Amino acid sequence: MSVLSKAGSGFAILAASALVLSGCAAADDEAATTTEDDTTSAAVESLALKIGTALPVTGNLAFLGPPEEAGVLLAQADVNAADAGIDLEVVLGDSGDTDNKAYETEIPRLLNEDVSAIVGAASSGVSFQFIDQVTKEAGVIQISPANTSPNFTDYDDDGLYFRTAPSDVLQGEVLGNLLAADGHETVAMIVINDAYGTGLRDNATLAFEAAGGSVVATPSYNVGDTNFTSQINEMLAEDPDAIVVLAFDETKTIVPALIDAGFSNSGLYFTDGNLADYSADFEAGLIEGSKGTLPGPPADTISDDYKERAQALWTENGGDELTSWAYSTESYDAVVLLALAALAAGSTEPADMAAKMSEVSGFSGGGTKCGTFAECAEIINGGGVADYDGLSGGIALNEAGDPTETAIGIYEFDADNRPQTYQG
Repeated sequence: MSVLSKAGSGFAILAASALVLSGCAAADDEAATTTEDDTTSAAVESLALKIGTALPVTGNLAFLGPPEEAGVLLAQADVNAADAGIDLEVVLGDSGDTDNKAYETEIPRLLNEDVSAIVGAASSGVSFQFIDQVTKEAGVIQISPANTSPNFTDYDDDGLYFRTAPSDVLQGEVLGNLLAADGHETVAMIVINDAYGTGLRDNATLAFEAAGGSVVATPSYNVGDTNFTSQINEMLAEDPDAIVVLAFDETKTIVPALIDAGFSNSGLYFTDGNLADYSADFEAGLIEGSKGTLPGPPADTISDDYKERAQALWTENGGDELTSWAYSTESYDAVVLLALAALAAGSTEPADMAAKMSEVSGFSGGGTKCGTFAECAEIINGGGVADYDGLSGGIALNEAGDPTETAIGIYEFDADNRPQTYQG
């Protein structure tokens, strides 16, 4: 049974902002004559909302890029198909990572497109590289589908930062309790030295030690490092029952080295930064039985309708078949919330939209529950207050922009080194 806790491709699909105007034209060369009986049609104009994405097309979290971008693009299609007063344009961009620093050119490019919001980054460490540039300098909304660092909760962002993924206060608690429930007494962690890694380390440690366990070693490494011998030796010297790998793409080097050094794969634990499909990277069975945590609904609970539509849209436009759904629904929900906030505000100005984010996500209370953009838009256009329950959960964004209703899924790797919903 899965355990739940409350709490790129480079291609672009652009929807042209439609301006529908009524007008009259003189027939032949004669001037048109207006009479009292003539009726004048008012101009009809939808809000033209443009958003950008800064998601990992390249870098150490590139495996998250496709499901996240697919979620964004499917949300765009659903918003525009509803024909409910929002014409949504999406400009795709690459966040990269703190090593290749793709964001240094991509964020200015997106801001120069006059976007009202940027969806991204996936990495907390990357988001901290440009959050000030987006929110405080440009006055643009930033909403991440995957940032989990607790440090965002109290960050001074002028009220313009939001996320649809929960803080690692929650994921750390679930991970620490999982380690204890599995009977481990001593745990070591190898930790990427950024806001994501250190935050998750701290919160998992608190939970595990509260359950009676002991964290015996927590060596760290920096993005770009390729040799992890000293960290592995430090951990193994303590003879831990379990090892948590708080890493990104570096996992492909760290894990084989740990197993070659004699550590049991059944004692390995992963988190959202590396809970990936390793069928093409590791020999069969290398990490079979290893477990991991991932914020959001377990993959097998995401509706077939969503997966089929997202898969079709993605592959029809040149993407490879999706093999992971990590943070896909959170990305979808981020876009829907932005569109609903614009509709509720009657404006695409970032500050106006930001003022409506808590309301349309249901945190303010008193709204009418709805599960799709079309349903919610109908409520708003009818003069009501919409309370969007998303595909990733109830969401309900609080004053800090954090979701207050979400889930953490627990996974176990199969013989092909693919994560499956844990059935234990």
